Amino acid sequence: MKIQICIGSSCHLKDSRELIELFQKSIKENNLENQVALMGSFCMGKCSNDGVSVRFDEGEVCSITKENFYKNFYEKVIKRV
Repeated sequence: MKIQICIGSSCHLKDSRELIELFQKSIKENNLENQVALMGSFCMGKCSNDGVSVRFDEGEVCSITKENFYKNFYEKVIKRV
């Protein structure tokens, strides 16, 4: 699985760095290092959303916040890997 996290200016201001750290920690805690590739991306065109833009594989761009991170990680990563 490929996870792209926007690091463009709008998402940077929405704490994309903190989300990257949450992804890194969760991937490691679930022993998914060999199954999940985490990478940065620039603008995905969803700057008006509340959260950071994240794309799982080639799917839809999701708006992820610290508050909805674990729910999204479970649904978009754990259930699919």
